[in-house]
Amino acid sequence: MIRLSQLKIQPGQENKLMQAVAKALSVREEDIIQLNIIKKSLDARKKPELFWIYTVDAELKASVNFKRIFKNKNASSAPELKKYQIPKCGKVKLECQPVVIGMGPAGLFCAYLLAKRGFKPIVVEQGNDVDRRIRDVEDFWQGKPLKPDSNVQFGEGGAGTFSDGKLNTGVKDKDGRNRAVLEIFHQHGAKEDILYDGKPHIGTDVLATIVKSMREEIIAQGGQVMFAHKFVGYESVSESSNALKRVMIQNLEDESIISIATDILVLAIGHSARDTYEMLYENALPMEPKPFAVGVRVEHSQDYINRTQYGEDYNSHYSNALPASPYKLTARAEDGRGVYSFCMCPGGFVVNASSEKGHLAVNGMSYSGRNGEHADSAIVVAVDEKDYGSNHVLAGMHFQRELERKAYELCDGKIPVQFYNNFKENVKDKTSTARTEYFSENNHSIKGQYAFGNVNEIFPYAISKAIVDGMEQFDKTIPGFASINPLLCGVESRTSAPVRILRDESFQSDVRGIYPCGEGAGYAGGITSAAMDGMKVAESIIVQYCPKL
Repeated sequence: MIRLSQLKIQPGQENKLMQAVAKALSVREEDIIQLNIIKKSLDARKKPELFWIYTVDAELKASVNFKRIFKNKNASSAPELKKYQIPKCGKVKLECQPVVIGMGPAGLFCAYLLAKRGFKPIVVEQGNDVDRRIRDVEDFWQGKPLKPDSNVQFGEGGAGTFSDGKLNTGVKDKDGRNRAVLEIFHQHGAKEDILYDGKPHIGTDVLATIVKSMREEIIAQGGQVMFAHKFVGYESVSESSNALKRVMIQNLEDESIISIATDILVLAIGHSARDTYEMLYENALPMEPKPFAVGVRVEHSQDYINRTQYGEDYNSHYSNALPASPYKLTARAEDGRGVYSFCMCPGGFVVNASSEKGHLAVNGMSYSGRNGEHADSAIVVAVDEKDYGSNHVLAGMHFQRELERKAYELCDGKIPVQFYNNFKENVKDKTSTARTEYFSENNHSIKGQYAFGNVNEIFPYAISKAIVDGMEQFDKTIPGFASINPLLCGVESRTSAPVRILRDESFQSDVRGIYPCGEGAGYAGGITSAAMDGMKVAESIIVQYCPKL
């Protein structure tokens, strides 16, 4: 197998890949037995001239001249790909089924691996299954009351179900877990291109079908899934042994409490599970505060973003052959704070992502086609104990809640929006004409009710100032980013967990048998890293235990 890298193909010419590989290797197309794309990324450094850069593995007939092939400096013997394997079971027999709390990426992948090894996990999710959840969320966006247990944050698939579905991660992957996550997603309905795209994404519409398929596989392997059930407590064997004995689960339909005996509890809660954080704190489970970031969502025309990234005449050159362009921006505010773009959604939507009554938060979401008219991204500012005035372990969570309360009250429960220039000057919007033009019938990308207000009133002055500092610097990186007067939406407050639930090298808390896991526990940030952490926790359980037959 030959690895060929740095192969350039113009957008719109992807169907000529085989021809280009044959030419680069000095062979005939019929000499190529098999061609596998390893990576594909867009090179826009010399815009408006753009290229897809491919890395491919080619299996060639034995009759070809390999000496001539290796004269190409970009050709080499293909390395053996690391193939992920679920570890073999240990020797300690579990008397009870493991319980996994939460069905976001961490809980889903943890349960998936446990099920594959015969552990028949019990998965507990306070939200609804994905089909009912989608209906609940759409109803809320249309103005019906919020369902605190079934919304953008809670339900099958976790918060990632209503997101852009980005799958890239900076986590080092020497054991092949990253590739395994992508392959499992592909097996359950994602397109093949996520396996090689330099910036893979799925989209909220496809994610919904994938998580449902993975749930069905867990059940087929003997696992159980309990929707509309909430984790409300646990018991240890004794104070001296401090080992897990049972968990208490509340049926949210009739409010009855179910006691489940178990040796293993995987805490794969999301970063919005605030009442669970409070319960764990009351039970003295060790946690520590963790820095996070808060800010606003900024919305631009996707065509404008494409022009800044691809060149003014990108469409005339490439005839819609290019994807909606993302961007990534970082800056340093005058007071030294980090300011950066987060969860950028090409061709996406700003959504009301609230999960508590009387509080409001926003997030970004894209469908798989990323074909919406607008691009949106969070512009967030790093915050810590100095901002929320306390070193209490839950002070960051209380700070989030306070911002969300102010956001809710600012516009009577509607998403507060404001044009950037007015935010910068700290004045209420007065331009009714601009409102009418901006929010014409087919020219907005907000899911949920919205209203104009002074978004500054949500934040302490230092955070508003840092947002402005960042936006002005971003305007130099992407000309017009701030000066075209884009729309801001508040408040983006759920960027990551405000706490970390402590665990040791075996992935357990000081209560033996409790495994903090994923983004809500403070060990991941995004779909893929959360899924990988779920896999690590599952592996730790699998290598120690074997399931009861």
